[in-house]
Amino acid sequence: MVKIHNSYSDNAEIVLYSGECMDLLKQVPDCAAKLVVTSPPYNIGKPYEKILPLQEYLNQQEKVITECVRILHPNGSLCWQVGYYSDKGGIFPLDIVLYPFFQKHGLRLKNRIIWHFRGGQQAFKKFSPRYETVMWFTKGNDYTFNLDPVRVPRRWRANVRKTGPLKGQPYGSPLGKNPGDVWIIHKVGHGHPEKTKHPCQYPIALIEPLILALTNPGDLVVDPYIGSGTTAVAAVLHGRRCAGSDKIPEYIEIAQQRVREAADGTLKYLPFSYFTSASSKTPSKKAA
Repeated sequence: MVKIHNSYSDNAEIVLYSGECMDLLKQVPDCAAKLVVTSPPYNIGKPYEKILPLQEYLNQQEKVITECVRILHPNGSLCWQVGYYSDKGGIFPLDIVLYPFFQKHGLRLKNRIIWHFRGGQQAFKKFSPRYETVMWFTKGNDYTFNLDPVRVPRRWRANVRKTGPLKGQPYGSPLGKNPGDVWIIHKVGHGHPEKTKHPCQYPIALIEPLILALTNPGDLVVDPYIGSGTTAVAAVLHGRRCAGSDKIPEYIEIAQQRVREAADGTLKYLPFSYFTSASSKTPSKKAA
């Protein structure tokens, strides 16, 4: 059984801190995290946030980002998953307005991953939003990237080599192909096996490939806005350590329960491989 700690320590497998994210981040030593990954509040009035003037929100985010860069390992990665903020009939893509803060610290943008989802709220005066983005940054060019664990099946038979010493063998890896930077993954809504009381949780399938590709077993993953615990769950499923925080105690309790279920094998979820198989299915509560 995994032991869950309520404050950070270097040997803790899982830390779920009930309180402000800055208080947790200050506990984490410099360069300790191999991956910092999160989905921050979008400043749109969800139950866990207060709508702020845009500049005040950005100032707040800059402080958190600065701490995240401090704790990031020189060979580590930082992933920031965001949508957009809406004001006065217009939208502000948060990846665009937040990008200068990462650039200021010398981080290098490796990919802007598009998370495309079907369904969601219907718009009547514009096209319905159907994607969000994950900005993946590194501190330098020497970083962990494990492609094989996240390769996806080829939808068509691979071409074979016609000549040379490898004649008859397929081009590319027999393990599959690179998943690319557009991921089609269901949102966690009604009927999804991962659904909790959290109003805006992201799916395990979105965080899972980031953990598998950008860390190794035993590495520390930090999520300053851990919410219902999705990042900690994915870390437990794949042998990584995790530290995360949320200021709402009920969400931390949900995260604790999900982590225990992940550890004992009873958690119902849809893995990344579910959405990258030859045909994607409709989510079912019976899915494991």
